[in-house]
Amino acid sequence: MDENVTNANARSKPNNAVNVSRRYWWRVVALCFVGWILIYADRTILNPIQQQIGTQFHIGNTQLGLVNSIFFLTYAICQIPFGVLGDKIGRRLVIMTGFVILGVMTFFSGFAFSFGIFLLFRALAGASQGTYYGPQYALSTEAIPTKDLTLGTAIINSGMAFGTSGGYLLSSYLVLQKGMSWTSPFWIMAVPTIIVGILFYIILKEKVIRPEDQENEKKEQTVEADTKKVSLKDLFKKKNLVLAFILCFCSIYANFVILTWLPQFLQVERGFQGSSVGFISSLVPWASIPGALLFARIYDKIKKTKMLIGFLVPVSLISVFGIAFVTNKSLLILLLIIYGLTGKLAIDPILIAFVTKNSPRGSLSTALSAYNFIGMSGSILAPYLTGWISDQFGSMQIGFYLAAVLLLIGVILFMFTSDKKNARQL
Repeated sequence: MDENVTNANARSKPNNAVNVSRRYWWRVVALCFVGWILIYADRTILNPIQQQIGTQFHIGNTQLGLVNSIFFLTYAICQIPFGVLGDKIGRRLVIMTGFVILGVMTFFSGFAFSFGIFLLFRALAGASQGTYYGPQYALSTEAIPTKDLTLGTAIINSGMAFGTSGGYLLSSYLVLQKGMSWTSPFWIMAVPTIIVGILFYIILKEKVIRPEDQENEKKEQTVEADTKKVSLKDLFKKKNLVLAFILCFCSIYANFVILTWLPQFLQVERGFQGSSVGFISSLVPWASIPGALLFARIYDKIKKTKMLIGFLVPVSLISVFGIAFVTNKSLLILLLIIYGLTGKLAIDPILIAFVTKNSPRGSLSTALSAYNFIGMSGSILAPYLTGWISDQFGSMQIGFYLAAVLLLIGVILFMFTSDKKNARQL
């Protein structure tokens, strides 16, 4: 089917939506996948080289944790405003603008001549990443067929794993192995980030009607009725959404304890050195790829959110606890793999599908941005608090134990949600 719209069809479709072919959603998935690679690589190039940055700027773990906390503070603050803006002026435009600014701020981060300037550039980079989550998932969930939604989201999310691993390996190899300046990874990441942002605007469509909607007139009428917008306050009145937001917070807190501090934990408290730090740290994101795809496919078949969350979260919290507790290197590696299989990247596609089901389509970008805003608040607290704990107690172990406790709280609360209730009916 031709992706272009005739004038007659355009007049009959809600909100100037366009018909797309059955293959269009793969284009969306592929580009969103690459987008997450760059987003996460930009985040994680910092983590293996924190000691070098700390030495240059004469700062300790608390201040190093502050770098990531400030980054994610501006990222979280910008979630909801950019989600709302994406619903109003266009999601592609918001994403492109964010990626261009991100590329520029990443490049300038490598030229920072003081800790304060470096902190400023990272704060602006975090704000620019705030343009991506809500608008991106709004574009993708509208394009991916319903039967493949969780799987398609899992494929997109696997870009986070590739980006995390790529960031770790890039910094570890260039700086720890080859002895290059800590600024090199920042300069390398800048150009592809800008290019991909422009591709989002050129390649993707703003609003689409999938073939499954085109072929079912009744369904198309339902889609049109569900395009109404609701206020942010109304979204927070829905129990299913609020409890999903809380679990997202707990999951992301634990993930960013590992994402931020695992490389240094491996070096300082477990004796790993050189490029092995990046390799061992990369086991988590690499393991998350098959885990996310497997559990997404299972979810698409059984549609039992509470059942899968009730299995995945307890396993991941045990592994987080064990990562800090065990000293045997082989067992530590096994626990990292288990966390990757069952942790944040495996849980996220299921939660996104759950939030999508319980949100009005007309405010989907806003709802997803609110979900990620609450969740990413955990990424603000985790780096700084874990760094402070390390400085106060001489070890990061308590920080990992706290993350496991939060996961326990999150999964208990999520058990009060309902798989049957469709909160999209307002």
